[in-house]
Amino acid sequence: MENIKSVYFLGIGGIGMSNLARYFMSKGKSVAGYDRTETPLTKELEKEGAVIHYTDAVANIPELFQDKTSTLIVYTPAMPDDSTELNYFRQNKFDIHKRSQVLGLITQSSKALCCAGTHGKTTTSSMLAHILKGSHLDCNAFLGGILKNYDSNLMLSDKSEFTVVEADEYDRSFHWLHPYMALITSVDPDHLDIYGTEEEYLKSFAKFTSLIQPGGALVVKHNIKLLPELQKNVRLYTYSQDKGDFRAENIKVGDGTIWFDFVTPDSVIKNIELGVPVRINVENGIGSMALAWLNGATEEELRLGMRTFEGAKRRFDFLLKTGSLVMIDDYAHHPDELSASISSVKELYPDKKVLGVFQPHLYTRTRDFADQFARSLSLLDELILLDIYPAREKPIDGVTSDIIFNKVTCPKTLCRKDQLLDIIRDKKDIEVLLTVGAGDIDQLLIPIKKILEEKLK
Repeated sequence: MENIKSVYFLGIGGIGMSNLARYFMSKGKSVAGYDRTETPLTKELEKEGAVIHYTDAVANIPELFQDKTSTLIVYTPAMPDDSTELNYFRQNKFDIHKRSQVLGLITQSSKALCCAGTHGKTTTSSMLAHILKGSHLDCNAFLGGILKNYDSNLMLSDKSEFTVVEADEYDRSFHWLHPYMALITSVDPDHLDIYGTEEEYLKSFAKFTSLIQPGGALVVKHNIKLLPELQKNVRLYTYSQDKGDFRAENIKVGDGTIWFDFVTPDSVIKNIELGVPVRINVENGIGSMALAWLNGATEEELRLGMRTFEGAKRRFDFLLKTGSLVMIDDYAHHPDELSASISSVKELYPDKKVLGVFQPHLYTRTRDFADQFARSLSLLDELILLDIYPAREKPIDGVTSDIIFNKVTCPKTLCRKDQLLDIIRDKKDIEVLLTVGAGDIDQLLIPIKKILEEKLK
């Protein structure tokens, strides 16, 4: 790493890539990169010193980054194999690494606390990082969301031995990490375009557990379908909202707050208040506090961290909250995530109509889970369903949003993204609007919010 003077990122605007870009800039390295679309995040990176372009062409690579003796190339697995720039670097034998490989190298000399799972890993890793940052332990953190308390997905410390890492299972990326301790929130099948079967997906998580270092620990969601493969002297704990070594008791919901008692293997920490008071964060908080507690965070540090946690952007994010109109945005893109998100909203607002806007993410995921998506979305009072966001994928014959839409049982509308704002503008009596999806629906959040604010006048 010391010999590297410049780092070039292919897919620099990705949430995981951008924290590495920020890390290298903090170390005084020159940073540049390509992404196919300009976003608020890429604009922020440019303000911080990164040189970014948005057309895949070798001519756009700055001269400084064409010296293969001092330049590291980092790419995301989502980068297509026919990328002009990626193939240029390969043909010219540059030092090329996947993002996960570089993250593994950076974190291997610290005590890495890795949060993994089909869903919940961004929130739990963000909660854990926030707790530790405000404690005597401190931490570094590479997160998969922009933490609102810090307006960043990167935390750095020159004194802490801990690094919090969101461990991504896509493309088996988390196999490059060196966990000291790990949290696994869920193993519901996903990314079947990579894994093929649920069995292979579960094998990948089992392999991840085998990487935990002796002397460390695994905290795993109670009763999930996973058989850990732990090395000797790795402790195993379970957690959930109401069962396991770590759990909650005396949950109280009311007046816009949620309180509970946190049960550990040898104590009870009373009166934990959730800074983001939604039911799914009780369990997320238990998992996060378990890792913090195992590493020595005090009772008061746990209470303070949970109470002051503001959440990650796009993770159950309140964008508008008035007595008559509420807008919530959530990154949910798997059927189980959707069910949890919708159920949480309906628990918070049992007497209000919940209108959901969902953008499916990936053709393969839509194909593999169409029935489950339809069941989850039918929990809404009304649905607006958008076209599929393809991300890295090419279209698949017969796979469109219709295969979900036709099975949804609540009142529903199917539309293109460019029609959405007019549809919302024409809707009468919107009470709670929930936008969900992992694609580019976030680019419409500000315009949607403005329309809703106009309705309040």
